[in-house]
Amino acid sequence: MGENQFFVYHIVTRNKMSLGQIIYFDENEYNTLYRFFFEAEQLNAKGEDFIQIMQSHYTKEGLNLDKDNADVAMKYIGQTTRAVREVIVEMVRLKEYPQYPSRLSCLYAAKTYEDALKWKQLFDSFNRNVLQIVKLKVNGNYFEGDGDLLPKEDGISFYKKIEQARKYWNGNINNELPELLINGKIEVIEIIEDFTE
Repeated sequence: MGENQFFVYHIVTRNKMSLGQIIYFDENEYNTLYRFFFEAEQLNAKGEDFIQIMQSHYTKEGLNLDKDNADVAMKYIGQTTRAVREVIVEMVRLKEYPQYPSRLSCLYAAKTYEDALKWKQLFDSFNRNVLQIVKLKVNGNYFEGDGDLLPKEDGISFYKKIEQARKYWNGNINNELPELLINGKIEVIEIIEDFTE
């Protein structure tokens, strides 16, 4: 955890940033992680959600889903397991580590340009479109975590997921997947790479 002014690198994936752009993050400003996991809805062509699909397609013989409904079910399960992970991580943060920025109300960054390139390589492997790598000046707080320590997207008990979240909030120990959560006043001071040109 740090305060005051520091410099970091950010991978831009949604909307290009511009030199001099200023972003503010505090506990009232939600990021795209929040919007994706907590606001997105998964519906089939009839406008039915996962629960409605399950109720209308479950019989004594089992579950009979066509491709559209199966796709909605899988997307819903994926989104929900990630949302559960983030709720658990946030619950542990609020209770035990309230001084750290929230994963749901921050900008994700890398401490070094080399770490930013590792994230770019990971995003590329998932076909996530990387638009830019930018350098930021931050007046605020940060937490350095290891994304590899986050609770896994599996069916283990919530108790075990809470223990995993505690390990995450203990900080970056193994340096497997370093990530900085930053908040405060954030200014784009350099466009290092622009992959759209």
